Amino acid sequence: MNVINVIEPYRLHEMWVFDDPKVGLSAEPFVGGADTMIDRVTAEFPDAGKGFVMVFSGMFFPGHQFRLEWRRAEGTGNVYYSAELDAEGWLCPALLRYFDERPSEIFVQVKPKKATA
Repeated sequence: MNVINVIEPYRLHEMWVFDDPKVGLSAEPFVGGADTMIDRVTAEFPDAGKGFVMVFSGMFFPGHQFRLEWRRAEGTGNVYYSAELDAEGWLCPALLRYFDERPSEIFVQVKPKKATA
């Protein structure tokens, strides 16, 4: 598994989703508070709904903006807390497509997609 992962979430049917064919995901939704966290961190991005870049890892990396701390298992997923946002978000079992086991921390960087000519 990669140490640092990159996805490009976008809006579909009023939800944040992402595709990642290399791990077998298509229009995988963010729900349970994770969607609200994304709304907040992309609020200033131009055309965020058309997609933005999310870099994440279970290990510290320079330039990360948010640290998600595992709080508890809930249903089939896990709840993480961001002190930077003072918010919790639920991450579904698709998390395990990127990690061998549930990480105790997830480091995240978000940035707008670069405009293409």
